[in-house]
Amino acid sequence: MNASVSVLCYKYKTLSNGEHPLMLRVYKDSKRKLVSLGISVQYNFWDFDKNEPKPKCPNRELIQKIILDKKVEYQKQILELNAEEKDYTVTTLVETTNVKYERKTVWEYYNDLLKEFREADKEGNRLVYKYSRNSLNSFIKGKLNTILFSDIDVSWLNRYEKELRAKKCEETSMSVLFRTLRSAYNRAIKDHIVAKKYYPFNEYKVSKFNVKTKKRALTKEDIMKVVTTETIKPTQRRLLTRNIFTFSYLCGGIPIVDVANLTLDNIQAGRLCYDRQKTGAHIDLKLCDMAIEIIRRYTAYCEEAGYLFPIYDKRVHKTAVQKHNRLHKVGGQINKELKVLADELEIDANLTTYVARHTFATVLRRSNVDIGIISEALGHTELSTTQIYLDSFDNKQVDAAMNNLL
Repeated sequence: MNASVSVLCYKYKTLSNGEHPLMLRVYKDSKRKLVSLGISVQYNFWDFDKNEPKPKCPNRELIQKIILDKKVEYQKQILELNAEEKDYTVTTLVETTNVKYERKTVWEYYNDLLKEFREADKEGNRLVYKYSRNSLNSFIKGKLNTILFSDIDVSWLNRYEKELRAKKCEETSMSVLFRTLRSAYNRAIKDHIVAKKYYPFNEYKVSKFNVKTKKRALTKEDIMKVVTTETIKPTQRRLLTRNIFTFSYLCGGIPIVDVANLTLDNIQAGRLCYDRQKTGAHIDLKLCDMAIEIIRRYTAYCEEAGYLFPIYDKRVHKTAVQKHNRLHKVGGQINKELKVLADELEIDANLTTYVARHTFATVLRRSNVDIGIISEALGHTELSTTQIYLDSFDNKQVDAAMNNLL
């Protein structure tokens, strides 16, 4: 049944000025709801038969305009809901029609998000959204402060994609840019910056970007070279590089950002217990003897700096920005050192910290470990799948699988 909207003078309520409030009566499916128009009239100035102000009513034209504008607003919302074949009630109709949207440009809203991330110490998120904002601003020739989210439609997105491709932007980078824009758009809808009806990503599919990367796992023979071969140049950086790579491989492919944040509190009864920085998922793994020995090598540092590995120092790296910059620097140094190590060990692979993570799952898979335990261990498209098999199976099953690593 279609909804209907009419106006009435609510004579059963008298305001302090002696007038009666004017209300919209919204009706659907035998249900009605009265919505105040925020205006009122004297009883003798309202025509109750025609439900309109009498010719001699003060401000008659203004009152009629307010009534007409609000009725048109409701009729437009009803038409849109009917056209979309959406089921709705009189309550949801009133709620959606009366939503107040804040006029804010894409540039302004992105800056609000950047401020929010900074205040929440989410430096990684802040940098991703800053990258997205600057890319959009470049595309729009520095005029992002004139663009509203409602201006971003499928045609606009196609033009943006075309320019990125013209600039030889990688598929993975385009995926990040479009996913971040989609996320910002969803946030803007939630914050009543833009109406959901303008949302372009139902038609424009971000999933079309090819983000699959070549498999990076080492063979078990190559991983054992890294783990067991004495380093040719036992510099402090080389030793740290091999220790962190080995520890990551032996401990569920733990990412370097989580390695960096480990403290003694994460070691409990011979187990590694921590919450993923990326997803917040809780990880609980048995530590093998080699992993325990690697931790012991940095006992003195941990007692002074507060972290298991010499990446962060609680006396120096206190803010999210400081920690992000430090991890970026050390991570780059380690990956550079891993490439040199790969050459020395004659490993034909682009060795990075992520390789340890991928190899952890692949070695178990090739060792005939139950596919149900490790099928989504590291995920080829979603890093968050690391914790799925840990959550789905009890510790004994995971601990038994870990015996296949060495």
